[in-house]
Amino acid sequence: MFKRAAVLVVSCGAVLAGCGAGPEAGSQELVSNLREAGFPAGDIQVHDGQVFVGNDAHVTLEASRELLQRGEGSQEQYSTTNLVGPSVTKICINPTAAFNSYARLSQGLDLAIQNYNALGLRIWFARGPATGCTANITAQTMSGAGGSAGFPSGGLPYGTLNIGTGLQSYSIDVNEHVITHEIGHTIGMRHTDYYDRSISCGTSGNEGTAGVGAILIPGTPVSDPNSIFNSCFNSTANGEFSQYDVVALNYLY
Repeated sequence: MFKRAAVLVVSCGAVLAGCGAGPEAGSQELVSNLREAGFPAGDIQVHDGQVFVGNDAHVTLEASRELLQRGEGSQEQYSTTNLVGPSVTKICINPTAAFNSYARLSQGLDLAIQNYNALGLRIWFARGPATGCTANITAQTMSGAGGSAGFPSGGLPYGTLNIGTGLQSYSIDVNEHVITHEIGHTIGMRHTDYYDRSISCGTSGNEGTAGVGAILIPGTPVSDPNSIFNSCFNSTANGEFSQYDVVALNYLY
């Protein structure tokens, strides 16, 4: 996820700088699967042996295989075809000690969890340690002022949130926004402006429809400039879902 203040500044994109080098051996199938699924080569980055799309969404090998196993979907807010299965009802987000040491990241996590739980979805979130968890996500820190996560696989949410420590210098609302955005990836939300990053980032770019990997959610518009799931955010972000974010999440869960 990027951030945009007075001037566009790259957050996790900076972490991925120089990632255009050839993938390590273990990543070759994954990259090939993503290309076959429809992601343009320029949208696939490899960093420390891990593969990302859209600059903040980590994709596992299993998830890439699942993309190819699905039939064609609508190209018409967007989701992946990999969603959290019905056996998952309580997702516990467990922050590391390092994460908890940053007060604004910690508060942002609490507010992000509240955002989702206020919707009354079939899945709800708890801050760990907690009992009765049917799935777990680790919240940990990374450098920069953005975040990264990944998409669901095997019916489970992606297991890690990486949140930049640079967000400590931003408002609580911005921290809430970034963490809410990244949690969305873990349960299958794609960038609302995946097809035209200029909507939120100020610079053009198309992440690719990825075939069945970018499904328009019924009841939502093709474009929503207020969506918390847009690619980039700015320093005035309020951390709240847009009306169509709410429609999308209620449709999926």
